[in-house]
Amino acid sequence: MIVDLSQTIRHGLITYKGLPAPVICDFLSREASKKFYAEGTSFHIGRIDMVANTGTYLDSPFHRSEDGKDLSELELSSLAGLDALVVRVSGRAVDRSAFLGFDVRGKAVLVETGWSRHWDTDQYFEGHSYLTRDAAEHLRDAGAALVGIDSYNIDDTADTARPVHTVLLAAGIPIVEHMCNLDQLPAGGFTFTAVPPKIEGMGTFPVRAFAVITDQA
Repeated sequence: MIVDLSQTIRHGLITYKGLPAPVICDFLSREASKKFYAEGTSFHIGRIDMVANTGTYLDSPFHRSEDGKDLSELELSSLAGLDALVVRVSGRAVDRSAFLGFDVRGKAVLVETGWSRHWDTDQYFEGHSYLTRDAAEHLRDAGAALVGIDSYNIDDTADTARPVHTVLLAAGIPIVEHMCNLDQLPAGGFTFTAVPPKIEGMGTFPVRAFAVITDQA
């Protein structure tokens, strides 16, 4: 079974407060295209003006550090078909204790906070759940391959040092934010994929994140 873990990007959607919404429009409409093709034949070519931090997106090390790997330099093996698990948490500040007892080595660790229930509302931007620095350091030291979260930011946005981004991306561990549907996943027994386009010179871009549940027991 495949579970879609991505939010839908639409015209006018605000993902992060203060960043512009995407503008989605026609570059070539079906009606306008008819003059180029045989009778009964038409095509649509769309256009989108969008900041990279829109919808469900992946952060590569370049997002945080100039000398970090950008999207084009990430190995597909670090983003696709990863063994994965869900860690279900409560409260705002999620520290290392939430991850003790989980074998995260080589796995995508998806943190279910439940905050995605506020998606596309004003509440989404205030009071979100996040990881602490010691949680990030534990996940790094324990060998996590990727960390995802269904919240507004993996960091406390009041902390402008962004310690979780700093710790994980410095270790080459990609981050996926603004996920959804984590409640539809089992604790384990599934793989995770979140692959962005292969773009040079960019550190962040939307992904179609999904899980394939392999253990149906």
